[in-house]
Amino acid sequence: MKLRCLCVLPGEHFGEEFGKINLMRKVPALRDGDFYLAESIAIMIYLAEKFETPDFWYPTDIRQRARVNEYLSWQHQGIRTHSSKVFWLRVMIPMVMGVEVPKEKMDAALEDLNSSLKLIEEKFLDDRPFIAGDQVSLADIVAIVEIMQPVGSGLDVFQGRLKLSAWRDRVQAAIGKELFDEAHQAILGAQENVKLLDPTVLQASKSKILRYFM
Repeated sequence: MKLRCLCVLPGEHFGEEFGKINLMRKVPALRDGDFYLAESIAIMIYLAEKFETPDFWYPTDIRQRARVNEYLSWQHQGIRTHSSKVFWLRVMIPMVMGVEVPKEKMDAALEDLNSSLKLIEEKFLDDRPFIAGDQVSLADIVAIVEIMQPVGSGLDVFQGRLKLSAWRDRVQAAIGKELFDEAHQAILGAQENVKLLDPTVLQASKSKILRYFM
């Protein structure tokens, strides 16, 4: 079996070789023999089905799987966009690129993030322990990763959100504290780690980044 998740150096995915694997030149990408796959959600579901992971990750029950699919279909524009934007506005743009972020831009980004977090609590969790029901699933893993992004920027999004905090604790307990902490080590250390970045790395994309986030 030649299953490989393709990790690259910064900027390497724009090269010709990676383009042969993923024409969109985006990461992550997966190679399984002569089969290539892009997009993180598609890769995750493919791996869950190929290796027949425990049923709770991607349930065979049609309604539970529908809950997982519902969240995965919503999350990219529903929470990921807002979480990553807050991270960039609070960390990458001011600390690495040296650009001051206008207060109104930050306030608007936080408002969008807060609306999405409220929707996760009131719709996607509702009165359930996890998004799909009584057990953790792929939906919860994707959700916690995105929600931890603003936490890595120094913004405690769990403060004052009892339902969200309790859900985070259940996800942590379900996968184990050690693995949970390891998975979020990089993002939680982001404010220190960015000090080691070479600011010139982002210069070529500076105008594009500022147009996108500001």
